[in-house]
Amino acid sequence: MRGGAPIHEETSMKLHELKNVPGAVHRKKRVGCGEGSGHGKTSGRGGKGQTARSGGSIRPGFEGGQMPLYRKLPHRGFNNYEFRTGIAVVNVGDLAALDAKITEVDAGVLSAQGLLRSGEKSVKILGDGEITRPLKVTAAKFTGSAKAKIEQAGGQAIVA
Repeated sequence: MRGGAPIHEETSMKLHELKNVPGAVHRKKRVGCGEGSGHGKTSGRGGKGQTARSGGSIRPGFEGGQMPLYRKLPHRGFNNYEFRTGIAVVNVGDLAALDAKITEVDAGVLSAQGLLRSGEKSVKILGDGEITRPLKVTAAKFTGSAKAKIEQAGGQAIVA
């Protein structure tokens, strides 16, 4: 016995007594072991050809030499992803957790407090959480509930 409470022999588990739960261990599927096994002759691979061979696989979209559907369809259009304007979101509850000395909040203050990633300039204030002290908040957008909570606490919600 090494330090701590004594271990009772009748309740302790021994390594040689460990067993898997029923159904946890399956026997390996043995293929090619005679017709009676159900996986004999072709071993579940069907007839001859590419898919019967080891390493033989057909790439996705291949249609046996016929012009595949993805090549028949037109690949045109415009995607606005590269030109999007990313807007960071901050909750009213996060504003309430700011330092008590801060009375005016904008993107610069939020990034200095660690609420915005570097490079994020546009901010939307969401209404999750509660705020009790008056703050003058300047942001690109406000949800209706966020604006109401800020103004109810005696603060200002300024859209910049």
